[in-house]
Amino acid sequence: MVAWPGFAADALQHVRLGADGRFFINDAAVFPIGYAAGPPVGALAPDGKPALEELRREGYIFQRWACPAGKWGPESEQQLDALLAESNRLGTKVVISIRDLQHVKPGEQAKIAELRRVVTKYRNNPAIVFWLALDEPQWGRVPPEDLRIFYQTVHELDPNHPVWLNQAPRGTVEQLRLYNPVQDIGGMDIYPVGYPPGGHSAIANKALSVTGDYTKIIGEATNHEKPLLMYLQICWSGVTKPGKTLRFPTFPDERYMSYQAIIDGARGLVYFGGGVQACWNDNDTAYGWNWTFYNRVLRPVLEELRPDGPLYPALAAPNSKLPVRVEGARDVEYTVREAGDFIYILAAKREGETVQASFSGLPANVRGGEVLFEAPRTVKVEGGRFTDWFGPNEVHAYRFLTPTVRR
Repeated sequence: MVAWPGFAADALQHVRLGADGRFFINDAAVFPIGYAAGPPVGALAPDGKPALEELRREGYIFQRWACPAGKWGPESEQQLDALLAESNRLGTKVVISIRDLQHVKPGEQAKIAELRRVVTKYRNNPAIVFWLALDEPQWGRVPPEDLRIFYQTVHELDPNHPVWLNQAPRGTVEQLRLYNPVQDIGGMDIYPVGYPPGGHSAIANKALSVTGDYTKIIGEATNHEKPLLMYLQICWSGVTKPGKTLRFPTFPDERYMSYQAIIDGARGLVYFGGGVQACWNDNDTAYGWNWTFYNRVLRPVLEELRPDGPLYPALAAPNSKLPVRVEGARDVEYTVREAGDFIYILAAKREGETVQASFSGLPANVRGGEVLFEAPRTVKVEGGRFTDWFGPNEVHAYRFLTPTVRR
């Protein structure tokens, strides 16, 4: 197994959340990738390898294990135990979500006792990385106070694994902010690809760039004080219900949404819908997961984000304080990171016309940089400035050698 940053197959995953929004696992800064849900226990990938082992090639990987309301009991617990055992064997991680134990009110002593038992049982399992609170509570009209027992119990019994709370793309910033006291990690799901476009969005923007809009909304709702995990689209009910037309993101779609979420504040990504059976073809049905989409679309995106790749140091780095600015294209979003010997700029353009954008603010003696994943293309820097073209929903990842380092 590759020794990814922060990964230890047989050690307790101590998760620390940085004040700058980063995830630290076993004291290493990581950019986690999640699935909701991952392949079933015992499943194989089309190449014949264990499915979880195949996913783990792309980095620090976790999957959400969700037990629906009214289903928690011995049989579900056995399923969770089996997944944890396989995850420990193959080197992936698990986020536990048990709906019957998330929405607990004072006086529900049996639920409280069961919650305490479950947290105590699993808190030292090396496969556990987060606890998931009730999904989409604001949209479901569940007040934050009703999640307090779950949050406090996890914190009392398990100091190593924080509570992650995901919201639907609904509600105002003020309404979403009320949940801050019962979450350590913020998040939101947004699936803009469908017919007509943007059916999942509740704001005016219905295009792909709504991904960044909602990343900004949940960032503002958490006062930019908590790490963010954004759910992005593989497939969802909005393209599978009666009267709907099945539609998947393309590689350019998925790449843009992933990078835009990162640029606008996500410190990890979760891909939703690999387990939605209505989105499977015959080959996917044989393997129990959407490997068709993974191999055609998602894997090429994740290969750019791999921990052994040239971009990963930027993904796990804090935001830079360099005074980089963009001119000539107000719809180009970007973030600047510094890691090791390099300065990185990740930039993505929203919908609209193709434009030439000018970036300034790099150190004056930087002379040029690579455009990662577009070799042999480079950009020339003069006086701390460079220009480049951006089409609609186009992404560029730049890497510049810092001037204090000689080749």
